[in-house]
Amino acid sequence: MRADSAFYAKTVISTCRRHQVRFSVTTRIDTKIRAACDSIGDDQWIDIRYPQAVWDDDERRWISDAQIVETTYTAFAGTRHQVTARLIVRRIRRDDPTRTPGQEELLSAYRYHAVFTDSPFTLVQAEAQHRQHAVIEQINADLIAGPLAHLPSGRFNANAAWLTCAGIAHNLTRTVGHLAASAWTTARTTTIRTRIVNVAARLAHRARTIHLHLPEHWPWQAAFDNLFTAVRTAPG
Repeated sequence: MRADSAFYAKTVISTCRRHQVRFSVTTRIDTKIRAACDSIGDDQWIDIRYPQAVWDDDERRWISDAQIVETTYTAFAGTRHQVTARLIVRRIRRDDPTRTPGQEELLSAYRYHAVFTDSPFTLVQAEAQHRQHAVIEQINADLIAGPLAHLPSGRFNANAAWLTCAGIAHNLTRTVGHLAASAWTTARTTTIRTRIVNVAARLAHRARTIHLHLPEHWPWQAAFDNLFTAVRTAPG
């Protein structure tokens, strides 16, 4: 059972334990959780491959603002629902807007994200699996920024039809991104539509052949070429 902080409650965790269900729940960063995070030594944190992380060949590690660690934590202590399990903490460095480039920080400040879990997997695996729940939020954001911006209608059947079309369009657009390859596999659907699908081009007929005239010095030509090569029908 994987959930966000709204489900970090005695009844939820107790129910999971009673039915022998593994749980992974985001915790609120309250006073007790923050104290547990602050008590962890700096030498215990490990870097993880996080979005926009960079691999450093010299140091043989990921250069990233994200680090993770785990400790043992007893939730709801002093109640009949108290549970002792793993507390996995991810921290991300806060940028100091007053610090000039090259200036060292006096005290490093971090944002903490804590997960209370009894997962049997390793630290890196358990943290990554819990973080996967945020993937659906990106899909929701893509849909809301596109076709679902026009919902709701006053008619249920119209909404149902529109939602079906939105799902088909989203899957096709994601397919376009994967066929375009490179960074397009993870690009927002809005970006894919703007830069690859909605192309200012001109069709011309010459010698019984259709020619597609694309913009000159177009920065996304390689992506379009990859897509065109993947989907066009072979001669004959």
